[in-house]
Amino acid sequence: MIKNLRKVLVLVLCLGFLLTSFSLAQSSSQTKSKKKININTASLVELQNLPRIGSKVAQRIIDYRKQHGPFKRVEDIMKVKGIGERTFLRIKDLITVGKRK
Repeated sequence: MIKNLRKVLVLVLCLGFLLTSFSLAQSSSQTKSKKKININTASLVELQNLPRIGSKVAQRIIDYRKQHGPFKRVEDIMKVKGIGERTFLRIKDLITVGKRK
């Protein structure tokens, strides 16, 4: 009986630890996502942190800004092949073009 209680106690403690770890990981990722990504300066890896942006589309964003210069408005990202209105609506609050001078 006592061995079973010990096993249950260990399981409860492990479950509590896992839930706490998961909760901390979630709040950490939410904190990171609050900082907007500057689409004029972001690296390939940074761009891939955006929803629905994989390596190919991220490379197209970089290629576009090399060919056409910096984006003037966040909406201009829709000029990049692979970024339509639906993708834009998902990322618009996560991106910026930086401060205007």
